[in-house]
Amino acid sequence: MKELMYLERLEQIEEAKKIFESQFSARLDLVKVYCPLFVKADSGLQDALSGIEKAVSFTGSGDEFEVVHSLAKWKRFALGKYEFPLYKGLYTDMKAIRKDEKIDDIHSIYVEQYDWEKVISESDRKIEYLKDSVRSIYKAIRQTSIILKSKYKYLDADLPKTISFVTTQELEDMYPDKTSKEREYLITKKHKAVFIMGIGDKLKSGKKHDMRSPDYDDWKLDGDIFLYDKKYDRALEISSMGIRVDEKTLMEQLEKSDCLDRKDLQYHQMILKKELPYTIGGGIGSSRLLMFLLGKQHIAEVQVSSWPTGVDEQLKSFKIL
Repeated sequence: MKELMYLERLEQIEEAKKIFESQFSARLDLVKVYCPLFVKADSGLQDALSGIEKAVSFTGSGDEFEVVHSLAKWKRFALGKYEFPLYKGLYTDMKAIRKDEKIDDIHSIYVEQYDWEKVISESDRKIEYLKDSVRSIYKAIRQTSIILKSKYKYLDADLPKTISFVTTQELEDMYPDKTSKEREYLITKKHKAVFIMGIGDKLKSGKKHDMRSPDYDDWKLDGDIFLYDKKYDRALEISSMGIRVDEKTLMEQLEKSDCLDRKDLQYHQMILKKELPYTIGGGIGSSRLLMFLLGKQHIAEVQVSSWPTGVDEQLKSFKIL
């Protein structure tokens, strides 16, 4: 019986992925593609995340390579290289290693996410287009939940019909005495599903809500999707996304971040010379999405990874993969 339960869970995970991918790709007009596990270190295609994390690297045939943190930049490069038409995009089932990640119930060193990117026009670089894209992703998540709950009656993920929107500055004004994480929890618990906008730049307090690499999202046109997990009373960040930098905002954000040295990298030069399309894109954490949809407490219940010494003992209480 134990083996049957394990196999049933594997089948359920695969079913949830297929349903979501179908809903997600249809609503945003995306085609699934293959993607690299590593990129050349000097290409500028690596996602620097907050700028602190160090990539896993190696040397091959005289060149230095880095295992990706995400494909935030590679996707835009691919859309330009393969001449995707306006409003057509791609997504990929990305695998990455973030060796500096703090391990807990929702974080692991091994990262799985749906990385996606879509060609837009320069005139689409505005808040309303960002919100419409968020609504499409949210509808895909909610419809996936509805389909799964109709088959597995014990699932109880609770999602409102619509997703709410709030800016990081509005959050700071609402909860000035709280940390960023506390604000995220409070607003997510209140609305159940929320998109927190404007991540990366300084707030009126002089602090940042969170760190964001300066060379992919436009900090005025980005944000994170959070869902409230009532079963475990927590706010789950499901997606980080945004309208990407243009030539002007790239230079502004590189200067603010003291990263102007990056402008000479190939990828950044292509943006500055307008050789890459204007795009919107992001990542959707597939493991966290599965945790939410299937009511799991620990990320080890939905993904296969290796765990540091000490964590193994904790995981004995979970039916891990």
